Amino acid sequence: MDKSTLAAADPAAQQHSDKLKQLITELISEQGGWLSFADFMQRCLYQPGLGYYSAGSHKLGQGGDFTTAPETSSLFGQALATHIADAGKQLEDFDVLEFGAGSGRLAVTVLEQLSRIDCLPRRYLILETSADLQQRQQQLIAESLPSLSSRVAWLSAIPERFTGVILANEVADAMPLHLLTFTENDVSEQGVSVDNDQFVWQKRPLQNSRLQNKARQIRACIGEQPYQTEVNLAAEDWLTTVADKLQQGAVFIVDYGYAFEEYYRPDRSLGTLRCYYRQQAHDNPLLLPGLQDITAHVDFSSLAHSAHAAGLDVDGFHEQADFLLAGDITQLSAELEQQSKTLDWLKHSSNLKQLLLPGAMGHQFKILTLSRDMGVFPRLQAADRRYQL
Repeated sequence: MDKSTLAAADPAAQQHSDKLKQLITELISEQGGWLSFADFMQRCLYQPGLGYYSAGSHKLGQGGDFTTAPETSSLFGQALATHIADAGKQLEDFDVLEFGAGSGRLAVTVLEQLSRIDCLPRRYLILETSADLQQRQQQLIAESLPSLSSRVAWLSAIPERFTGVILANEVADAMPLHLLTFTENDVSEQGVSVDNDQFVWQKRPLQNSRLQNKARQIRACIGEQPYQTEVNLAAEDWLTTVADKLQQGAVFIVDYGYAFEEYYRPDRSLGTLRCYYRQQAHDNPLLLPGLQDITAHVDFSSLAHSAHAAGLDVDGFHEQADFLLAGDITQLSAELEQQSKTLDWLKHSSNLKQLLLPGAMGHQFKILTLSRDMGVFPRLQAADRRYQL
C-alpha cells in the first residue's frame, strides 16, 4: 500500500504525525544518519505524547485500528479466568498483573468470572504505559465493576517481588524489533535514514553479537536464499525481567506467532512485519509515524528458551482454540446461550467462531504458559505443543 492510498484521517492527525516525524528525523541526524528499526519502532509506538500507544487515538474495536480477542467476545476472558483460577488455587494469596490492558475489557471480564467462581485475587494490577488507555481502563472498570474496582491498581513498573498470575495478551508483538536482511553470502541489519525529507530504508553490517548469533540460527533454517525477517530481542529481555521478579506463580503469554522453525521457514522470505491503520493492514512502517500500529509475529521458541534460562518452567504451548477449550469455553458458551435472546446469541456464536476456528484466531494465536514453584496444571496436558518449541 503506497502513500496515495493511505493518508491521515484529518489535518490534526497529520500534524501530530509530522511532529513525531520531525523528532525522529532529528534523532537520525544525531545518530549519524542511521537509526536501527528497533529504535525507530520504539519512537513510533512509545514516544511520550506522540507515539501510537502514548497518544489519544482510538485503537481498539469498532472504529479503531484492530480488534483483540477480549474485544471480540467475553468468552475469551472467561475461559482465561478458568486457567487463572487453577493457578490461584495453588497459592495461599495471589495477585493478577496484566501488562498492557488495552481498553480494560479483559480485566473486567476476568474479574467478573473470578468473582463468579469465588476465586478473586487480592489485587488486579495493571501496568500500562499509555496515560490515555489508563484513563479509559479506569473509566470502564469503575462503570462495569463498582463493587470490585477497589481491587484494581495501576503501576508504572513491575513489582520487585511478585506472587500470582501475570497476563500478557498481545504485548510481545508490539515490542520494538530488529530487521535482518539475508543475501546469499551476507546478512545485514535494516535501519532507517532520511532522503529528501522522507524516511527510507538503509542497511548496515550486522554488529550486535546477539543478532549475529540469531542470524546463524536463522541461516540454518533458510539456507542461502534472499530473506528478510525480524528478531525481537526486547521481548526476550522483558521476559527475563519478569522471571527475575516472579517469586511464585504463572505467566500466560497470548499472541500470534510460531515456534522457531515455523517462524523462519524458507518460504516466509518477507517476514511477518505488519502495520494497522483504521482496520487496514499493510507492510510499510515508514508511513504515518505515530498514527499506525506496527507489529510482527512472536517467536515463541525464543521466549520459551529465555524463560527456561531464567529459571521458569515451561508448562504448555497451545493453539488458542485448544487453550480455550481446556478452559471450558464450550460450557461457558452454553450458559451464555441460555441467558441470551436469539439474535444476541447469533452474534455471540459468530464471535465464538472467531476465537476458535483455524482460519480465524483459533490457530493463528498461541498461548505460552510459564511458572515458578507451581504444581501440575492438568488442563494444560491436552493438545500441548511444547514439542514444537
